[in-house]
Amino acid sequence: MVVGAGIGGLTAAVRLAVGGHRVTVCERAPEVGGKLGLLTRDGFRFDTGPSLVTMPQVFADFFRETGDRLETVLDLQPLDPIAHYRFGDGTTLESCADPFEFRRRVDDAFGGGAGADWAAFWKRAERIWAATYEPFLASALDGPRTLARYATRLRDLAAIAPGRSLRGMATAYLRDPRLRQFVERYATYTGSDPRRAPAALASVPYAELAFGGWYLRGGLRRLADALLARCAEHGVAVRTGTEVTRITADARGVTGVLLADGGRLPADVVVANADATHVYQDLIAVPSAARALRRTTPSLSGFVLLLGVRGRTPGLAHHTVLFPPGELPGSYDAEFDHVFGDPGRPVPDPTLYLSVPDDPAVRPEGHEAWFVLVNAARQGTGRGAVDWRTPGLADRYADLLLQRLAERGYDPGDRLLFREVRTPADLEARTHAVGGAIYGTSSNGARAAFLRPGNRSVVPGLFLVGGSSHPGGGLPLVTLSAQTVAGLVGPA
Repeated sequence: MVVGAGIGGLTAAVRLAVGGHRVTVCERAPEVGGKLGLLTRDGFRFDTGPSLVTMPQVFADFFRETGDRLETVLDLQPLDPIAHYRFGDGTTLESCADPFEFRRRVDDAFGGGAGADWAAFWKRAERIWAATYEPFLASALDGPRTLARYATRLRDLAAIAPGRSLRGMATAYLRDPRLRQFVERYATYTGSDPRRAPAALASVPYAELAFGGWYLRGGLRRLADALLARCAEHGVAVRTGTEVTRITADARGVTGVLLADGGRLPADVVVANADATHVYQDLIAVPSAARALRRTTPSLSGFVLLLGVRGRTPGLAHHTVLFPPGELPGSYDAEFDHVFGDPGRPVPDPTLYLSVPDDPAVRPEGHEAWFVLVNAARQGTGRGAVDWRTPGLADRYADLLLQRLAERGYDPGDRLLFREVRTPADLEARTHAVGGAIYGTSSNGARAAFLRPGNRSVVPGLFLVGGSSHPGGGLPLVTLSAQTVAGLVGPA
């Protein structure tokens, strides 16, 4: 039994079916995909979640090991640039997957030996990746005991620089504050604050720039469609519109699930592809796990604008990152003070992330589908939270973001046909992600990135998969999470 049909749940279901298990997936929404959402309007198709595929080898392994190869199922396109960056002083940089070319671009953009600085940082990031991939990303963790065992591997431990933050790592290698700001942005890939996130997260830019950024022709929603088809091929029963309200267990372990319509489905294994806090507080009472989660810092969320735009914008990249103008380059402090403050507050002048695929499948001819994302405090009250349900707040903030886009040279003006707004409250309502925290818990803190809720629960037969559990959020990591869970469950 799999609870939730996000990417982690679907890939886990397929792997378990390949292993001989009879698998049913229950999904409360009318469609599969979880946070990999889709909005269609007036001939436009908007991905409402991830807009970039990284680590394509993870998906290649999955499709090869479960049936037809990736390239026969999905049209994966490499991006160059992966993203176009514009810093506060107007300097621009285009990221790419060729390390030598990227070093040249860094030198051209910043001068002053920035390319050599980047090369030294890149070498350290590569060491961190090598030290962490197998034991921390592609394997199950056993809480603090895993870190204790890892501490005996002194060279690997030295590589990940325990006790140093991502900002500290960037500062140690990179003299140019704009280049430090570039690195610090990657903390948001785990919903974290670069001032508190561990230096080990240098592996995040390494993975993106080493293996490239990719786009799925037709939109990333195609991945969920392909996984649903793969489920059908292997006899997985996928029940949408079916909400699980309780995971049942006895002294020996899980026994099944209860449904909102009063039904019950028996199971000797339950894989929960749901927010870990929701699982341990609402679906099954595990007080020790719930207490541990309350001691963590929840991840940030996102505020999204989906814009239907008439006409074409010359020179617009697939991904554009616009740092606030007039701000001291490299200073992310104001943004993260707002997002993680007590209480959290909407960021008045945030970094703007703009995704505009040049793909006829997602827009009418002669138009553009704009996805605009900013970092945002999660839904709620208190530290790191904003009540996005406050009447008028979402529309006022959407107006402000359109103003900020215009100030930075990306004004749709009278070309704007419509806008759709998605707040952290909307994400919470749609996916049961508590507070709309995209990644469950953040990586804020020296050990936080390595101590996420484990894939194997203390309840026999209960396993967790997805962005709020080990090894973390993002399409490749939740796919690795599913691989780990299938290995823990074993063949039928």
